[in-house]
Amino acid sequence: MPAVIAIDQGTTGSKAFRLDSSGRLENLGGLQHRQILPQPGWVEHDANELLDHVRQLAAHAGDAAALGLDNQGETVVAWDADSGEPVYNAIVWQDARTLDVTERLKAEGAESLTVARAGLPLDPYFSASKLRWIIDQVPRAKALLDRGRLRLGTSDSFFLDRLAGIYATDVTTASRTSLMNLDTGQWDPELCRLFGVPIEALAEIRPTVGSFGTFDGLAITASITDQQAALFGHGCRRAGQAKITFGTGAFAQAVTARNVAADNALGLLRTAAWKIGSAAIIYAIEGGVYDAASAVNWARGLGLFKDYAEIDDFSAPPAIERSIVFVPALSGLAAPYWDRNAAGMWLGLGLDSTKADMMQALLEGIALLAAEVIDAMHKAAPLDGAISIDGGLSSNRYFCKFLARALGRPVAVPGSAELTGLGTAQIAMIGTGLCDIDSLPPASVERRRETSGNPLPTHLRMRFRSAVERCSAWR
Repeated sequence: MPAVIAIDQGTTGSKAFRLDSSGRLENLGGLQHRQILPQPGWVEHDANELLDHVRQLAAHAGDAAALGLDNQGETVVAWDADSGEPVYNAIVWQDARTLDVTERLKAEGAESLTVARAGLPLDPYFSASKLRWIIDQVPRAKALLDRGRLRLGTSDSFFLDRLAGIYATDVTTASRTSLMNLDTGQWDPELCRLFGVPIEALAEIRPTVGSFGTFDGLAITASITDQQAALFGHGCRRAGQAKITFGTGAFAQAVTARNVAADNALGLLRTAAWKIGSAAIIYAIEGGVYDAASAVNWARGLGLFKDYAEIDDFSAPPAIERSIVFVPALSGLAAPYWDRNAAGMWLGLGLDSTKADMMQALLEGIALLAAEVIDAMHKAAPLDGAISIDGGLSSNRYFCKFLARALGRPVAVPGSAELTGLGTAQIAMIGTGLCDIDSLPPASVERRRETSGNPLPTHLRMRFRSAVERCSAWR
């Protein structure tokens, strides 16, 4: 039975999946990699370790017809074109070392250009300022640039170069750099000049589905950033369909009928959803919460709970009804606020507050901040129907029920949490020519549904917004 393999190269580890033409998805295993934290606000990975894990997982391909690869999105690598050796660790999307750069550019009025051309605000989350940091701070990078040997890109371009000898990225990943013009799907010379990133050092931008060379005789037919892969895997293919992935952070995306005008985006990201061969780019809007599972794991590290079963349900009424609120701004606030100086806060604690109260408020805070994002999305481009969710928090019953109340609309919870791998595999299957987007084998993924039931009253939503205001610009 024809099949493809997909490798999901994520923030904490890499996983491999096999999808056959009946729609059955098989998890082939995974590998965890180190998190390198040189100083506060800095997050790095060993690029060679990531590459080695991708290679090891690709060995599981067996008789697969093709390989699809998804990546972390905004994480960057710089390397020697001749030797293939990185000149520095991969700088991860969570890294905030270039906050001073993006704040300076904001003060100079440059954000209007990045929003208009790239669809993105100025924030160290995106790749461009990190790429420039490497040139400025790593002597080896500057020396290689002067000799025309520096390759400067997102992690996918490093993998493709080293695996297949193809120096390329895809339109979805390029749309996360702040250097690609969303309308043309190509690097924008003015954006490159703004950030000081040499356009000649960047990879060729290709469609999401197409030829990315071969590795050990296996054709690479798709390359995509992880959140867009998850969007596809959720089955969100039509304008107005939306998903939220609750991983390290929470990322909401919705397919749009067209590239939403910058003035209508309301602080959301405008991005490429995918591009299949010679067809036009499909667009999406996105908003995120920097800390979702990372906030839960942080609280576990503090000793607020030991076993995840402890926080699957609570006997008390919702914490926000009792004026106990948590704003999960541990790494700042993303869309639609874009405030890296915001700080995480519990409000309303008293001498009678318990660990359970704090955890209940923490879960609610993630849900409420995600609901803020969905509200902004609906205003920018109307959403249709239930919101599909995945990621670790989607297995928490209390969280899912409260999220449906906060959203005021149903939540669909797929039985599989591996929708990023599924989406990558489906896109790779399209690349083989075995099917097209309308004839993909139906995914064997069951879904449960949480109804909105009793939506949160407006005054409770306003209470949360007041808490967000209190934590803004705190640092």
